[in-house]
Amino acid sequence: MNNSIIDPLQGDFPEVIEEYLEHGIMKCIAFNRRGTLLAAGCNDGSCVIWDFEVRGVAKELRDNECCSPITSICWSKGGNRILASAADKSLSLWDVLSGKRIKRIVLQQTPLLARLNPGSSKSSLCLACPLSRAPMIVDLNTENTTYLQVSVSDKPSGPNPASRNKGSDGSTSFTPTAACFSKYGNLVYVGNSKGEILVIDSKDGEVHAMVPISGGSVVKNIVFSRNGQYLLTNSNDRVIRIYENLLPPKDEVRALAELNENLGDLNGVEKLKAAGSKCLTLFREFQDAITKVHWKAPCFSGDGEWVVGGSASKGEHKIYIWDRAGHLVKILEGPKEALIDLAWHPVRPIVVSVSLCGIVYIWAKEYIENWSAFAPDFKEIEENEEYVEREDEFDLNPDTDNVCEHYMVIGLIIFRLPQKNKRNIFFFLK
Repeated sequence: MNNSIIDPLQGDFPEVIEEYLEHGIMKCIAFNRRGTLLAAGCNDGSCVIWDFEVRGVAKELRDNECCSPITSICWSKGGNRILASAADKSLSLWDVLSGKRIKRIVLQQTPLLARLNPGSSKSSLCLACPLSRAPMIVDLNTENTTYLQVSVSDKPSGPNPASRNKGSDGSTSFTPTAACFSKYGNLVYVGNSKGEILVIDSKDGEVHAMVPISGGSVVKNIVFSRNGQYLLTNSNDRVIRIYENLLPPKDEVRALAELNENLGDLNGVEKLKAAGSKCLTLFREFQDAITKVHWKAPCFSGDGEWVVGGSASKGEHKIYIWDRAGHLVKILEGPKEALIDLAWHPVRPIVVSVSLCGIVYIWAKEYIENWSAFAPDFKEIEENEEYVEREDEFDLNPDTDNVCEHYMVIGLIIFRLPQKNKRNIFFFLK
């Protein structure tokens, strides 16, 4: 694996722990769109907002009705609202400026992940992924929920399609399902336990395409890059896969409709697979071929040039960084604490990670300061070099074109005049 590590000077990515933040026991983190603020959900149900420029607490959001750990935290597109999901099955929407809670609803299952629709800065729609139910679209204003399909072979029947898949003990057969909005919120990409990616219309819940993942392992994470060009999946087979999005970001629903019209000869699953091949194409796979480590909280860098994933092994705080070509460029090793969440700064080469102890570590580039003052044309060299001077470099070449008289002191005569004059006269002979 060491052969895959390239020169770290070639990339702009973090290298060392620059600083760490402490405020209770933090569980999850999220940057706002510009990266000026960092929100963290805490173990006591509160949310703290850090001013990332000065690394100080700007505001703390606390609700007396919620004292359970925060499971996920998300910023709205405009950065004026925060959505937090908690272990007490609640979703809370906060106004950042006033620090007041706008809305709080309680679901039937604990939401492991909740994301606001990125299509509008004031949207009340959010996507929630419960512990043992299908992902759902929740309207925070009306509290209406719409469950999404998790398999093309299972048609939803009634308002709760997950309730019909129960075992003899009454527990549901769903595993935690990963889902995310597209860049503009028109589509929802769902990764299920069968190793499939379903492309679903966020308005009517209709499945438009399906992309099978090689290996058929359970999808644990699914994330879009910031520009919407690439989709990342993390599966139980310990492989991170990158797919290239072939749909136009702003007109993806119409493009999908045209695809399905052109595939009129096909039906059912085959038609969905054919449409899926026109939506996503496998771009790259990332894995640790030696240790076969499971991955935690993988994501893209702000510009989409780098892919980062944390090791899910207990007792180690390791972060792997790859370039988009598939080369492992850096392994960041932190304290002997398990990693539970991480995020890449939207515009700077900074990674923020959360340890199991609730401490937030800030990883940044290692800059070597040089306070020496030299002439503007001074060139610093790493080692001694032999200097070969020109033949006439040190010759004295007077300016012959300048017509002037040159004098040479050939003698110095001093006359002492009487005491009353008190002065010396110097004679310079030409």
